[in-house]
Amino acid sequence: MRTDSFALRHIGPKAENLQEMLDTIGAESIEQLIYETIPDDIRLSEPLNLPKAMSENQYAEHIKKLSEKNKVFKTYIGLGYHQTILPAVIQRNILENPGWYTAYTPYQAEIAQGRLEALLNFQTMVSDLTGMEIANASLLDESTAAAEAMALLHAVRDRKQKKNDVNKFFVSQQTLPQTISLMETRANFLGIDMVVGDHEEFDFSDEYFGALVQYPGKFGQVFDYSEFVENCQNAGIKTAFAADILSLVKLQAPGELGVDVVVGTTQRFGIPLGYGGPHAAYFATKEEYKRNLPGRIIGLTKDLDGNNALRMALQTREQHIKRDKATSNICTAQVLLAVMAGMYAVYHGPKGLEYIANTVHATTVSLEDSLKELGFEQLNSAYFDTIHVKADASKLKEIAEKHEINFFYPDNESACISINETTTLDDLNAILAVFAEIAEKENKEIEELTDRTAIPKSLERKTEFLTHEVFNLYHSETELMRYIKKLERKDLSLNHSMISLGSCTMKLNAASEMLPLSNPQWGNLHPFVPVDQAEGYQTVLKELEDQLTEITGFSATSLQPNSGAQGEYAGLMVIRAYHEANEEGHRNVCLIPSSAHGTNPASAVMAGMKVVVTKASENGNIDVDDLREKALKHKDNLAALMVTYPSTHGVFESAIREITNIIHENGGQVYMDGANMNAQVGLTNPGRIGADVCHLNLHKTFAIPHGGGGPGVGPICVAKQLKPFLPGNPVIKTGGDQAIGAISSAPWGSSLVCLISYGYIKMLGTGGLQKATEYAILNANYVKARLDGHYKTLYSGERGRAAHEMIIDCRPFKEQGIEVTDIAKRLIDYGFHAPTVSFPVAGTMMIEPTESESKPELDRFCDALISIRQEIDELTAEDTNNVLKNAPHTIHMLTSDEWKLPYSREKAAYPLAHLHDNKFWPSVRRVDEAFGDRNLMCTCPPTEEYAEA
Repeated sequence: MRTDSFALRHIGPKAENLQEMLDTIGAESIEQLIYETIPDDIRLSEPLNLPKAMSENQYAEHIKKLSEKNKVFKTYIGLGYHQTILPAVIQRNILENPGWYTAYTPYQAEIAQGRLEALLNFQTMVSDLTGMEIANASLLDESTAAAEAMALLHAVRDRKQKKNDVNKFFVSQQTLPQTISLMETRANFLGIDMVVGDHEEFDFSDEYFGALVQYPGKFGQVFDYSEFVENCQNAGIKTAFAADILSLVKLQAPGELGVDVVVGTTQRFGIPLGYGGPHAAYFATKEEYKRNLPGRIIGLTKDLDGNNALRMALQTREQHIKRDKATSNICTAQVLLAVMAGMYAVYHGPKGLEYIANTVHATTVSLEDSLKELGFEQLNSAYFDTIHVKADASKLKEIAEKHEINFFYPDNESACISINETTTLDDLNAILAVFAEIAEKENKEIEELTDRTAIPKSLERKTEFLTHEVFNLYHSETELMRYIKKLERKDLSLNHSMISLGSCTMKLNAASEMLPLSNPQWGNLHPFVPVDQAEGYQTVLKELEDQLTEITGFSATSLQPNSGAQGEYAGLMVIRAYHEANEEGHRNVCLIPSSAHGTNPASAVMAGMKVVVTKASENGNIDVDDLREKALKHKDNLAALMVTYPSTHGVFESAIREITNIIHENGGQVYMDGANMNAQVGLTNPGRIGADVCHLNLHKTFAIPHGGGGPGVGPICVAKQLKPFLPGNPVIKTGGDQAIGAISSAPWGSSLVCLISYGYIKMLGTGGLQKATEYAILNANYVKARLDGHYKTLYSGERGRAAHEMIIDCRPFKEQGIEVTDIAKRLIDYGFHAPTVSFPVAGTMMIEPTESESKPELDRFCDALISIRQEIDELTAEDTNNVLKNAPHTIHMLTSDEWKLPYSREKAAYPLAHLHDNKFWPSVRRVDEAFGDRNLMCTCPPTEEYAEA
């Protein structure tokens, strides 16, 4: 065995397993299997042109050398990003722990109680600090959260405003530049007329439905918005605040002013800068808007025994159910980062956060006092952590960078300095030394911080926060470590067993890919530093773009979108920009197959397109005749087709090139959803099938971990004609010559986790990438063959093969009273996360084993499903008190003095022998979804609630 081959470590089946697997499938070789799976006319004729694979050790040396090319200066740029201190106990036990970073989105609540509790802590923290009634479980970044606030306020306009088509939205010019840019991108096709101006000169006209202000402003000024909010309320204008979360420890909570929405980022709660992300944004609002709240909400409910349990609440709002009627296209949160930020608040508690905020503020005030002594004027009359200093910007920049210090220069005559929790007295004196050099004066060093405040009494926070017990118990490392471990034990992640979720590709997230994320040379870089300070990042990001461009067969790539749904939106916006540049801006019809992901129609509506659904044939493929008919019908206004390939049904449709040609012949562009790219890499590609743009889920195909529901990265790759329109950024130049506006806050999105995909491609190389795809298809067809006769596979290719996933039909079991959900819950007793349930077909399961699962693990999974089928066969419709309906079974049930169920404890807990050696115990019984929606509670319940449970 070659110990220097990463592919051998990543790919699960061993050479000695291959023939047995092929025999089971009924194929003579992998080559034959691939031939029977992928249409010959779309196969690549040449291997990918990528560098030779690196070993893990070679890659470790390579990525370390690149990190040393980053110049990590002391950076005080601010603009929504600050250097932080990540407590080691959180870094080691969450960020670096596969028990947390390999978990999936908590749709299966019974095996996700730990991460759900951590997210409830996050929501409680946000609600407390903002003074709002309800918060969600995180969004992608501050700028997209602000855009979602604008969309929510537009959706909840009163009846008169809707009747009169009131569509103006005011944004303060003090708002962060990247947020303004992104909001302008979004507003354009939502029918919103966005007006940027001075909030102190706003006329409160009835033409406006909403307004957003920054708190504090982008240059650090803390404005008293009480009169502004009151005037808005009197005029029927709803208000949103974009608020710095650490400042809310000291500043009046926006909720006290009657604000409707508060958004921001929790990055400065211990999350590394990472050259822009990933970071968890927050979104808080009034409970009356809960049905319009974007993203996920964690809520309290009960289980079958009446005990408290957590789950994702109000999922009927989500795009996978509402599709083009959804309030948002969001499919990814920033769960891992939200968990970390929430734990930061748990670890420090209210007193610790007050100490940090007070120190940051005192450091800033002390800096102002000393700068005044040197003769410099400071422009902010009230501030928290940022001062605005009059100075010759070019001269200051030259001297500051010589001393390895970065400030923000809003114009030629001033600089802004944002202090953070890492700023020490030595750092403060280093800043003063730079200004003393400019002033040609002797610097008097600061020896202690002032107790003067720059926050007026009227703006000081007077309300308590983080009073719940969870924020006041775990302030020693021992206690927090044990609390984190307690939560981790409640969750099933990839470190326990395979997670075979169709369309979600829960593959190995290799430790060698993850390790660089802990390196401060990658973690401590601000996204708006001069590009020449980020040479290591620039090398990685440019090479990753080139790698993805080669893999997709396209011309260029943008890494900016930081989720799959955001990639969909970006791709459609690029298509719109292309049509407009060709003076065909009227093209707004988007054809979408009925089997498409729910994000597809939601994204199309956000991009201002009219969705026209095309039919599926009986075998689950796109109905080509129906597609042609609708393309011809709408040929004058056809903008795009959104197609997933291989299809959501797990099939390589042989008509795909005919389909793409139909769209092109009628003036449209083809957008390919890259959710299933794991079945394409090295064998075919979107360019080959005739697509014009695709997004890629780096958190699926390219090994970024799901993190319990995020982070994600959704770059778009485009054909030559779309390259000029790739998204830009208002602070650092990115994108094409005719770039659309910002899609996310940072120029290159979630740069830090792009290192993972870069390493994945580097260590697999051309041969390893192709082999990974082949083995993904092999494993799927092996599972399909093993389940044959026990479960019907709903769709297959023309030669009877699945792609990298397949759908099994569970609807016939209704005759025995068994629903697909019962099978999903029973799988927990066997130690497995359920496959994707009831998507894209109700009553089915979509299974994707990935290439990184071994034959023994595949067999354990198949044995579990076969055993469950045997359990079903033993039942009649009258047997309602059975082992499936009661699943999952908790250890509390199994150790209870009473056992009144009509089957044995052994059958409940240990249906297969191997479970005696490795048993996962769910911490709650089946949760009551409806109870949680009827009795919505989305913050930590009072302690007595736990006592009663």
